[in-house]
Amino acid sequence: MALDAAQSFDYESNLSLHSNSTSKLKIAIIGFGNFGQFLAKTLVRQGHTVLAHSRSDYTRVAADLGATFFADPHDLCEQHPDVLLLCTSIISSQHVLNSLPLRRFKRNTLLVDVLSVKEFPKSLLLRTLPPHFDIMCTHPMFGPQSGRDGWTGLPFVYEKVRIGDEDSRIARAEKFLDIFEREGCKMVEMSCEEHDMHAVRSQFLTHTVGRILQSLELESTEINTKGYESLLDLVENTSGDSFDLYYGLFMYNTNAMEQLERLDLGFEALRKQLFGHIHGILREQLFGSSDNDSAGKKVQLLAESSTKVSGGTTYGYALAKVTKPLRSEDIFSLSSYKTLFSNSLDDSEKLRIAVVGFGNFGQFIAKTMVRQGHHVLAYSRSNYMDVAQNMGATFFSDADDLCEEHPDVVLLCTSILSTEKVLKSLPMQRLKRNTMFVDVLSVKEFPRNFFLQNLPADFDILCTHPMFGPESGKNGWKDLPFVYDKVRIGTDESRVSRCKQFLNIFAREGCRMVEMSCAEHDWNAAGTQFITHTVGRILEKLHLNSTPINTKGYDTLLNLVSNTAGDSFDLYYGLFMYNQNAMEQLERLDMAFESLKKELFGQLHGVVRNQLFDDVGYSQMSQETYMTSDNKR
Repeated sequence: MALDAAQSFDYESNLSLHSNSTSKLKIAIIGFGNFGQFLAKTLVRQGHTVLAHSRSDYTRVAADLGATFFADPHDLCEQHPDVLLLCTSIISSQHVLNSLPLRRFKRNTLLVDVLSVKEFPKSLLLRTLPPHFDIMCTHPMFGPQSGRDGWTGLPFVYEKVRIGDEDSRIARAEKFLDIFEREGCKMVEMSCEEHDMHAVRSQFLTHTVGRILQSLELESTEINTKGYESLLDLVENTSGDSFDLYYGLFMYNTNAMEQLERLDLGFEALRKQLFGHIHGILREQLFGSSDNDSAGKKVQLLAESSTKVSGGTTYGYALAKVTKPLRSEDIFSLSSYKTLFSNSLDDSEKLRIAVVGFGNFGQFIAKTMVRQGHHVLAYSRSNYMDVAQNMGATFFSDADDLCEEHPDVVLLCTSILSTEKVLKSLPMQRLKRNTMFVDVLSVKEFPRNFFLQNLPADFDILCTHPMFGPESGKNGWKDLPFVYDKVRIGTDESRVSRCKQFLNIFAREGCRMVEMSCAEHDWNAAGTQFITHTVGRILEKLHLNSTPINTKGYDTLLNLVSNTAGDSFDLYYGLFMYNQNAMEQLERLDMAFESLKKELFGQLHGVVRNQLFDDVGYSQMSQETYMTSDNKR
């Protein structure tokens, strides 16, 4: 849990008016670090008597919270608390229990733990506590960070491991659970074994991904996507937790090793899929062509594009092939948009826009253009005549017919892999000499260079990237990033105005307009879009499901998988193949994962070494850990 320090507060004036003396408990918190203080704040507010004990002196903090601090555990025992609430770190829990004068407590005291794993403390408590103690294993799946705005809807997991059959002991257990139920927690009763099976995904996996991403030192950019924002939130929510907490999730959950191995295998499978795709395209280009000269040129291009360059590795733009569309395959519901046409545009502001590549993303963009009053001409290899007609656009199956309509703008909405073939198939000579070409590809340096090399010199070029699609933009485009680079725009007033009118399509919808160079876009996108899709696709291979005890972080992972799984592999492959910064990001992600595994297994090796060869043994190590772990959980 995040370790925000509890703050001073006058809780005497905020005691719940609904509590009565019969529902109040005397609760001794053992381990009064930040999480213990976090829980004490609510316990005091509800009117319970809170006693605190810790190796560190928290007398002042306890007084400010409305609790009583005891430096000597014997003094605490003599207060005969109803409940002992164990809030130590998992690593020090055994030493702490052994240090308490348990037989000085009332014989039927209820001991409750709040550790993040459950099978280990259950076994420890049954083995260590006197047989007449009641035992309840719990896990509030939130902390000072995630629970700072209240506990409503947050999971509280518990198992009544051993509760005496007297009415008073049954009632006491229910009173304790009522503390969390009254705060709106989602109360989940399940066995400790079942908890650990679910928590290895909802908590250990979440923390693992968060720590890997933290190693990459991700930063917010001008072109953050919603998926990337969720990764930044995940890092923030896990970065405040100590390594001991994460190590405890790994060391004391019997399912953690298997989950770590599955994540490793998922990453390896994704890398093989990426490089296997490259190999397949290369093999087809080298040996599938009957034109030996053409094959020779492709080899030369590949060699040139595979050399190391400053700032990263570039990959052959010549590997473009016609495959599946890149964009999400979500299809918006079709309806007649003729009644939605905007009358706010003057005729002089309306553009004739040819959308080349009228698949799902082309239709998604065209829908808004038609609504704003622009004249949309659609062209695609597939027959979308009915779709275009229902939308209010005009469909052309012949490229010559399309170009003879003299569109002001040719908007290329094809996949990146088919860009070269589609562009070269257009009869450029039938277009007006100053036509403006616009692309919407997810990488920018490749289309920029390709346009400059292949379009007539008097054509205008605008490279853009709407960083949203049919799924993320289904509820409107407000505040979503639209990146653009005016690569080559003529100085004539009419051409400057035409570019402005096109950009205004997105500005009028509330997009966050970001002007940056194609090179800068690709550098930022490698760390935002490519990383987001990579993490999403790795997690997709784990076949994650929702659990009864989802944390906020785990919900973030599930949403990330949902948002990236709908995109074709060719979209992801295009982000990797045509962004020269992508390989560096993939390598950094790989190194971060390897570093985390070494840290985990290095600490594990240290524990085993102490147990086998150190005369002091593990108990001494645990004691030393306890002395420094008051602020860890």
